[in-house]
Amino acid sequence: MKGVRKVLIALNGSKEVLKQGIQLARDEKAWITVVKVVQPFDGNLDLTGIKNLDDVLDDGAAGSLADVREMAAREGALIKTRLEQGDVPQRIVEVAEEERCDLIIMGSKKKKGILSRLFGDHVVEKVIQQAPCPVFVVGA
Repeated sequence: MKGVRKVLIALNGSKEVLKQGIQLARDEKAWITVVKVVQPFDGNLDLTGIKNLDDVLDDGAAGSLADVREMAAREGALIKTRLEQGDVPQRIVEVAEEERCDLIIMGSKKKKGILSRLFGDHVVEKVIQQAPCPVFVVGA
Protein backbone atom coordinates (compact mmCIF):
# COMPACT_ATOMS: atom_id res chain seq x y z
CA MET A 1 0.00 0.00 0.00
CA LYS A 2 2.26 2.72 -1.23
CA GLY A 3 1.52 6.31 -0.29
CA VAL A 4 -0.16 5.64 3.05
CA ARG A 5 1.03 8.30 5.50
CA LYS A 6 -1.80 8.41 8.05
CA VAL A 7 -3.84 5.45 9.26
CA LEU A 8 -7.02 5.54 11.33
CA ILE A 9 -7.75 2.40 13.34
CA ALA A 10 -11.40 2.26 14.46
CA LEU A 11 -11.76 0.11 17.58
CA ASN A 12 -14.61 -2.32 17.90
CA GLY A 13 -13.29 -4.33 20.83
CA SER A 14 -11.11 -6.68 18.76
CA LYS A 15 -7.42 -6.72 19.61
CA GLU A 16 -6.74 -8.32 16.21
CA VAL A 17 -7.84 -5.14 14.43
CA LEU A 18 -5.42 -3.10 16.52
CA LYS A 19 -2.59 -5.60 16.12
CA GLN A 20 -2.92 -5.79 12.33
CA GLY A 21 -3.43 -2.04 12.06
CA ILE A 22 -0.26 -1.27 14.03
CA GLN A 23 1.73 -3.78 11.97
CA LEU A 24 0.50 -2.36 8.66
CA ALA A 25 1.18 1.23 9.77
CA ARG A 26 4.68 0.30 10.96
CA ASP A 27 5.43 -1.43 7.65
CA GLU A 28 4.34 1.72 5.81
CA LYS A 29 6.02 4.07 8.32
CA ALA A 30 2.64 5.78 8.75
CA TRP A 31 1.22 7.86 11.61
CA ILE A 32 -1.48 6.07 13.59
CA THR A 33 -4.66 7.50 15.08
CA VAL A 34 -6.88 5.15 17.05
CA VAL A 35 -10.51 6.11 17.59
CA LYS A 36 -13.16 4.60 19.83
CA VAL A 37 -16.70 5.88 19.30
CA VAL A 38 -19.38 5.48 21.96
CA GLN A 39 -23.09 6.08 21.56
CA PRO A 40 -24.52 9.22 23.18
CA PHE A 41 -26.64 8.68 26.31
CA ASP A 42 -30.26 9.76 25.94
CA GLY A 43 -31.77 9.40 29.39
CA ASN A 44 -32.44 11.12 32.66
CA LEU A 45 -29.12 11.13 34.49
CA ASP A 46 -30.76 12.27 37.75
CA LEU A 47 -32.39 8.85 38.11
CA THR A 48 -29.21 6.79 37.92
CA GLY A 49 -27.84 7.22 41.44
CA ILE A 50 -24.30 6.56 40.16
CA LYS A 51 -21.50 8.77 41.43
CA ASN A 52 -19.11 8.68 38.48
CA LEU A 53 -21.29 8.70 35.38
CA ASP A 54 -18.43 9.36 32.99
CA ASP A 55 -16.98 5.90 33.63
CA VAL A 56 -20.34 4.24 33.02
CA LEU A 57 -21.31 6.27 29.96
CA ASP A 58 -18.03 5.81 28.10
CA ASP A 59 -18.83 2.07 27.87
CA GLY A 60 -15.33 1.14 29.06
CA ALA A 61 -13.79 3.09 26.19
CA ALA A 62 -11.27 4.95 28.37
CA GLY A 63 -9.96 1.60 29.59
CA SER A 64 -9.83 0.30 26.02
CA LEU A 65 -7.74 3.29 24.94
CA ALA A 66 -5.38 2.72 27.88
CA ASP A 67 -4.95 -0.86 26.64
CA VAL A 68 -4.28 0.50 23.15
CA ARG A 69 -1.52 2.79 24.44
CA GLU A 70 0.00 -0.16 26.32
CA MET A 71 -0.03 -2.40 23.24
CA ALA A 72 1.43 0.36 21.08
CA ALA A 73 4.24 0.91 23.57
CA ARG A 74 5.05 -2.82 23.51
CA GLU A 75 5.08 -2.74 19.70
CA GLY A 76 7.20 0.42 19.62
CA ALA A 77 4.51 2.38 17.78
CA LEU A 78 3.62 6.02 18.40
CA ILE A 79 -0.10 6.59 18.31
CA LYS A 80 -2.69 9.25 18.93
CA THR A 81 -5.93 8.15 20.60
CA ARG A 82 -9.34 9.76 20.35
CA LEU A 83 -12.51 9.01 22.28
CA GLU A 84 -15.56 10.26 20.40
CA GLN A 85 -19.27 10.24 21.08
CA GLY A 86 -22.03 10.03 18.49
CA ASP A 87 -23.20 7.98 15.56
CA VAL A 88 -20.43 5.39 15.13
CA PRO A 89 -20.01 5.30 11.33
CA GLN A 90 -20.48 9.05 10.98
CA ARG A 91 -17.89 9.88 13.67
CA ILE A 92 -15.36 7.43 12.19
CA VAL A 93 -15.69 9.14 8.81
CA GLU A 94 -15.47 12.61 10.39
CA VAL A 95 -12.33 11.70 12.35
CA ALA A 96 -10.74 10.29 9.18
CA GLU A 97 -11.47 13.58 7.43
CA GLU A 98 -10.22 15.71 10.35
CA GLU A 99 -7.00 13.71 10.64
CA ARG A 100 -6.58 13.59 6.84
CA CYS A 101 -6.14 9.83 6.90
CA ASP A 102 -5.12 7.84 3.84
CA LEU A 103 -6.57 4.56 5.15
CA ILE A 104 -9.17 3.41 7.69
CA ILE A 105 -8.67 0.03 9.34
CA MET A 106 -11.63 -1.52 11.12
CA GLY A 107 -12.93 -4.91 12.14
CA SER A 108 -15.98 -6.81 11.06
CA LYS A 109 -17.36 -9.34 13.48
CA LYS A 110 -18.35 -12.59 11.86
CA LYS A 111 -22.13 -12.81 12.01
CA LYS A 112 -23.59 -16.26 12.58
CA GLY A 113 -27.15 -16.33 11.29
CA ILE A 114 -29.07 -14.93 8.36
CA LEU A 115 -31.04 -12.63 10.69
CA SER A 116 -27.82 -11.17 12.09
CA ARG A 117 -26.61 -10.42 8.58
CA LEU A 118 -29.93 -8.88 7.54
CA PHE A 119 -30.57 -6.80 10.64
CA GLY A 120 -27.03 -6.07 11.87
CA ASP A 121 -25.82 -2.53 12.43
CA HIS A 122 -23.83 -2.40 9.17
CA VAL A 123 -21.23 0.00 10.58
CA VAL A 124 -18.56 -1.25 8.18
CA GLU A 125 -20.82 -0.83 5.15
CA LYS A 126 -21.77 2.72 6.16
CA VAL A 127 -18.13 3.70 6.71
CA ILE A 128 -17.13 2.24 3.32
CA GLN A 129 -19.90 4.20 1.59
CA GLN A 130 -18.98 7.53 3.21
CA ALA A 131 -15.22 7.26 3.77
CA PRO A 132 -12.87 9.83 2.22
CA CYS A 133 -10.23 7.11 1.76
CA PRO A 134 -9.93 3.32 1.31
CA VAL A 135 -11.17 1.08 4.14
CA PHE A 136 -9.27 -2.08 5.10
CA VAL A 137 -11.55 -4.55 6.92
CA VAL A 138 -10.08 -7.13 9.29
CA GLY A 139 -12.14 -10.20 10.16
CA ALA A 140 -12.48 -10.16 13.92
